[in-house]
Amino acid sequence: MHSNLTSSRTSVFGIETAGRDVVAGLISSSVAIPLAMAFGMFAFVTLGDEYFAYGAMAGLVSAVTAGSVCVLLGDRSTRVYAPRITTTFFLGLLLYALLQRDTTVDTEPHVAATLLVFFAIILLGGLLQALFGLVRLGSLIKFAPHPVMAGFQNMAAVLLFLVQLGNVLGFEHNVRLTRVFAIIGEGRPWSLLVAALTFVTMWNARRITTKIPPLLVGLGCGIIGYYALVLVGFGGHLGPTIGPKTASAAMRTVLIDFQGLPMAATLESSFSVMLPSALALAIIASIDALLCAKLTSQAGEFRAGDDQLLIRLGIANAVSASFGGITNGINIGPSLINRALGGRSWLSVIVNAAALLAAATLLFPVLAYLPRAVLSAAIMVIAIQHIDPWTKQLAARLIKPATPQRGAIALDLGVSLFVSLLSIAINVVLAVFIGIVLAVLLFVVRMSRSNIRRLYRCDAVRSRRSRDLADLELLHQQGGSVLVVELQGALFFGTAERLAQVVEIEIAKATVALLLDLRRVTEIDSTGVRILGDVDTALSARGVKLAIVLSLRTETAVRLADIIRRDCFFPDIDRALEWAEDDLLKKTRTGQPRELPLDRIPLFRDFTSDQIERLRSWLQPVSWRAGDVIFRHGDPGSFLYLVTRGCAIVHLRHDEEGIRLVSFAAGAVFGELALLDRGPRSATVTADEDLTCFALSEPSFTALCQNQPDIAIKLLSALGRELSVRIRYANMTIQQLEA
Repeated sequence: MHSNLTSSRTSVFGIETAGRDVVAGLISSSVAIPLAMAFGMFAFVTLGDEYFAYGAMAGLVSAVTAGSVCVLLGDRSTRVYAPRITTTFFLGLLLYALLQRDTTVDTEPHVAATLLVFFAIILLGGLLQALFGLVRLGSLIKFAPHPVMAGFQNMAAVLLFLVQLGNVLGFEHNVRLTRVFAIIGEGRPWSLLVAALTFVTMWNARRITTKIPPLLVGLGCGIIGYYALVLVGFGGHLGPTIGPKTASAAMRTVLIDFQGLPMAATLESSFSVMLPSALALAIIASIDALLCAKLTSQAGEFRAGDDQLLIRLGIANAVSASFGGITNGINIGPSLINRALGGRSWLSVIVNAAALLAAATLLFPVLAYLPRAVLSAAIMVIAIQHIDPWTKQLAARLIKPATPQRGAIALDLGVSLFVSLLSIAINVVLAVFIGIVLAVLLFVVRMSRSNIRRLYRCDAVRSRRSRDLADLELLHQQGGSVLVVELQGALFFGTAERLAQVVEIEIAKATVALLLDLRRVTEIDSTGVRILGDVDTALSARGVKLAIVLSLRTETAVRLADIIRRDCFFPDIDRALEWAEDDLLKKTRTGQPRELPLDRIPLFRDFTSDQIERLRSWLQPVSWRAGDVIFRHGDPGSFLYLVTRGCAIVHLRHDEEGIRLVSFAAGAVFGELALLDRGPRSATVTADEDLTCFALSEPSFTALCQNQPDIAIKLLSALGRELSVRIRYANMTIQQLEA
């Protein structure tokens, strides 16, 4: 009985899920259909009015093919596929270039031969895109320079906007963009009014309703306005509709008709153009697909399978070209709508593709009555929305006064603008490769700049080792002779050579030690290793000691250990600073340090001799050998310790590279928190060298408070002062490090 009930609930849940997928697929298709048609028309606009409807058909065929093939190849996401603005822009310019390639003053272009080469490039580009995925280039392609893609996307958006002007103005025939502004006075005001109604309505659709996609709101209002004017007798003052497919020697049906064309000879003679064009198309399509996959992923989703995406989409694009379609990508708007409306499986994608197929076949005669001015106005809104946000942000930052790194911002914008103009002025294929080469060169130039993160002297910054007042005063006077250089990024010929130049300038000042912090260095090549070796040799010749702040467990340390002694490596900057400070202090000390008398401990500087002697009776002498653990993190606290000789280290982990919090030398006090709050030990303390202390136990402290309250009060006051000094020093160090 229970199993039957569970089975029934599962069946109901499955039916509900499938129902939501169907609804989501149908509604998302209502947005995908006009977008696919518009981008298809954009790709074939250079062929003129005769191919206007076929461009719309090619866009629909492309979307149907991509969605179906990707699902058949195992895509189980809810992503919707269709032509994209960047690839369509590339294809539109490519088709124009192919038409002009063999055209002379006295001859007309051979459209059929041009289209054969055009679709062969799309097919080959799809295969190359799939090859990128097979050889696992997906992760590498994602590092392609953004200014190059931004340049293409921005120019595509601008051209897509401008190409619509002829339709918006109501011209009966396709007018070249270069002539539109010359004959703008011949436009039809009523057609412009309908386009303006569509544009404004779509732009402000979210203020009208949030339940219907803005594209549908804009198209709906525009179509109603158009045909309302037709009904009242203004049809002659309006622009045309898309219209039915007209006969063409090159494209009579959805499939291309190349009968009678010597295909092999045509393709063979054009191979030198096809290969670079297909490679550039594959690169652009792959970058765009991976970027859109990121934009359509859910919040918190860890994406994987970028290479599989390229394989599926590449095969789908190759199949699309075989049926007269163009290159596809992930359709962001319909994909987000599909998920927002309940699409949770590949069924929604299949429903979307089926609806697009119906639009391309059964409904295309109806779609032919869609006014061009209305569709073009909606595409103008989409074009504006496709302006790259990164470019707008950089432009705003460049205009804003006192913006840091204005030169780098200007360079990025310059590359983007250069690629945009290059794609129009020279050749779109050449623009892709020149843009990538230019961006790589700029990257190398930036990487060759100094990778010095910070450079400072140690007269104000100290190690965490506690020292007496005399040592602190000496370090304050001579600490400036210790130089710290923090590096970041990659260390290769350019950056390492620049580092060597900076070091040479700095050690010309009074310098006894150089601490190179390499913990943020991500990569070092053989040239960088050799230059660091030369720096070590040059420092030794001048009597300057070198310390490398880097764990010996890292790959970089292993490479450097061949030329730099292992005892020069320190796991953190604190240990390196202590080493440099000790070296400075050794030069001023004579003989071995003696045990510090109790009355010389700074904590008791306000105590009288009598009070110190009375306190001594409550203390007990203790000692440890170097390496002994005094107490561990979490142990119950019961003693306060006064160091009279040696050094103790406080750390969070008891191992070779534990996180050291502080070191306590002769004259320091530690363990006082156990007496103040009686909580467990907050860290582990280890004897760094033979250690001698006086210990005050919790019972003794309690008895001291009862029997000699004057000493207890004075001791608590001294402990409070000690804690205050530590906090002030910590604040000073933080401010120095953040400066």
